[in-house]
Amino acid sequence: MNKDIIEGNWKQLKGKVKQQWGKLTDDDLDVISGKKQELAGRIQERYGCSRDEAEKQVSEFEKTHY
Repeated sequence: MNKDIIEGNWKQLKGKVKQQWGKLTDDDLDVISGKKQELAGRIQERYGCSRDEAEKQVSEFEKTHY
């Protein structure tokens, strides 16, 4: 997915991201600001998974929502 699409639709996606990854805080979502790598990094940090696993989850999320 084009990073501009994620950033451009971030306000609409924030609620869905929060549903998917409930451990992410509002502050996390503000820092992420629609950046795919930031999202994967925060997922990795909050859920204690590998970077590859976090990126896989973000990719699956993208496929589901676009």
